[in-house]
Amino acid sequence: MHLFDRKKELISFLQEERDKNHTVGLVPTMGALHQGHISLVKKALLENDLVVVSIFVNPTQFDKKDDLDKYPRNLDQDISILKDVSEKIIVFVPSVDEIYGSNIASKHYEFDGLDKVMEGEFREGHFNGVGTIVETFLRTVSPDKAYFGEKDFQQLQIIRKMVELRKLPFQIIGCPIEREPHGLAMSSRNERLSKPTRKEASFIYETLQTAKSKFGTESASSIAGWVKDEFKKNPLFELEYFQIADEDTLTPILKKQENKKYRAFIAVYADDVRLIDNLRLN
Repeated sequence: MHLFDRKKELISFLQEERDKNHTVGLVPTMGALHQGHISLVKKALLENDLVVVSIFVNPTQFDKKDDLDKYPRNLDQDISILKDVSEKIIVFVPSVDEIYGSNIASKHYEFDGLDKVMEGEFREGHFNGVGTIVETFLRTVSPDKAYFGEKDFQQLQIIRKMVELRKLPFQIIGCPIEREPHGLAMSSRNERLSKPTRKEASFIYETLQTAKSKFGTESASSIAGWVKDEFKKNPLFELEYFQIADEDTLTPILKKQENKKYRAFIAVYADDVRLIDNLRLN
C-alpha cells in the first residue's frame, strides 16, 4: 500500500503506473470508513489495476461549522481497514492547505437545477463544495472510473452533471446502498447515534419501503402526507423533508408517467444527527 499527502507526488506515481498500462479507479471518501465504503473499493478493485482512496473531510461542503467539527475522524483505523482489503490501494490524505491553499472557498457551478431541490434547499452552498472537491480529485487522479454510493443519490447525479458540463473524460459509477442488518443506510454519521436510536432508525427504511408499496396505487401527495403523519407519531425522529422525484432530473413529481423512473428521498434528524436515504419506487 502507498500513502500520499501531496498532489504532485501522487500524480508522479500514477503516471508511472499508467506507463505500465495500469488502469486506475478512484473512491473519494471523507473517512470514518464502513462497509459501504469498502463495497465501493472492492468494486473498483475488480474493475481496475489500482485504486486511489482519498480521505479528506472537505470543509466547503459543510453549511454548519458544528457539523464539520463533529464529523467522525479516525485515520489510523481507516488505513488499517484498507490494508486488510488490498495492497493495490493507494491512499491519498491531503491537508486542507494542500487542497485549498490560503483560500478555503468553493467554485461556483451551474448544475441545471439539480442542486435547487431537496439537499440544495436545506444545505446552502453544499453542492458547490462537493463539485469543487470532486473536480479537484478527478483532475488530480485522472481515473478511468470513479465510484460513488447511491445513498447520496442527488450528489451522484450532480457529479455526473458536473463531469458532463466540464467535459471531463472520466466514467462515474454509481453503486447500490449498503445497509446495516436492520435496514439503516450505512453512513459515517451513524457512529454518532446512540445504540438505541441506531437500532430504532430502521424506521426510516421501513417508511421508504411502505412508500414504495403505496406508490402503485396512491398519489405522491397522499404518500407524502402519510410519511409526515408517521414521523409525527415517532418522537425519536424529526423529518426534514420527504420528496418523490424524477430519478434523472430530480424534479419533484407532479403526475406519474409510465416512462419515468422515480425515487423517494428523505432527510431525518435523530440524536441531532442528520441522516439521508432514498429508494427507487418503480
